[in-house]
Amino acid sequence: MSTATASERVEDVVRRRGGDLVELSHAIHAEPELAFNEHRSCAKAQELVAERGFQITPRAAGLDTAFRADFGSGPLVVGVCAEYDALPEIGHACGHNIIAASAVGAALAAAKVADEVGLTISVIGTPAEEVGNAGGKILLLERGAFQGVHAAMMVHPAPIDILRSKIIAASMFEVHYTGKESHASAFPELGINAADAITVAQTALGLLRQHIRSTDRIHGIVTCGGVAPNVVPGHTSATYIIRSETLDQLADLEPKVYRCFEAGGLATGAKVVITGGDKPYAEMHHDGAMAEIYRANSAALGRQYPENSEWEIRPTGSTDMGNVSRAIPSIHPMIGINSLPAVNHQPEFTAHCVTEDADKAMIDGALTMAWTCIDMASNADLRKRLAEEA
Repeated sequence: MSTATASERVEDVVRRRGGDLVELSHAIHAEPELAFNEHRSCAKAQELVAERGFQITPRAAGLDTAFRADFGSGPLVVGVCAEYDALPEIGHACGHNIIAASAVGAALAAAKVADEVGLTISVIGTPAEEVGNAGGKILLLERGAFQGVHAAMMVHPAPIDILRSKIIAASMFEVHYTGKESHASAFPELGINAADAITVAQTALGLLRQHIRSTDRIHGIVTCGGVAPNVVPGHTSATYIIRSETLDQLADLEPKVYRCFEAGGLATGAKVVITGGDKPYAEMHHDGAMAEIYRANSAALGRQYPENSEWEIRPTGSTDMGNVSRAIPSIHPMIGINSLPAVNHQPEFTAHCVTEDADKAMIDGALTMAWTCIDMASNADLRKRLAEEA
């Protein structure tokens, strides 16, 4: 009979399956798919856990590219979230291929000792994180796919290691202006310029920035600016994201921003319709005890997370994992892939997400999460609190 500890046996699984996990990460990276259309990536993420004997729930909560895979019968249920959607044109510039592979690796490893340590391990395949409103995790939460889960975790690639990244609330919405087309030279007085409406709105937003919090963010793109320079634009549209430190602050910012878009319509006579923004992303609440366990396990692999680093104080991005953290104790550490000067959402970061550094980060993330799951299941006080809060 083996005398290896549970942690040693878990590590052995990750090391033995490392090649399979790297192959999974690279395969997802090679075929980037956009939100709610991640059919190939979703299928790939399920293959290894299905082979291991996980109980698979495909199309979780009625979402075609979501799944849940469960293994074990322990009283503590930990969900590891796997993301796999990409960004338009620049592919996996946020490294969701690494997120998916590390989640699968953590689950495969934890399954080795799940019943022994009193653990049920769940991989939750969560589509459409990049949409900024009504993301996959929000829909899965609303529809019960996280039912029975006591704690949740995932790791996210970044240029450097960050334990408690300051993840803020966000809301994405679309703005549509309807004016009236006319010949831009012969009959301009008969037109209602929907492009001017966007210009007025953007000018108002620029002036608004003097009067918002330093931690608020307003950014967006024009998705349709007209059809021809000699036609007064009759239809224009834009997509914007607003962010604040908390959902409460976001609710304060939203009407101020909306009034800027309404001003564009008022000034030009164009009709304005704003859609979306109804299911915003919440700020992330990192569970302190879980984070400290993760920190200690990362240190065993040589990864150090300094307290109160700049990126634990300075606002970063947003994610629907924040919504999960408001419902279930959660952590969302950033794992460094040594990409600087390349940073998230740059094409250079896309290329870096399949380098040796990225592969090592994925393996480290898988092992650290598996160790963290074991330690959580072995901690009676933490296990009791998580059960009470579920």
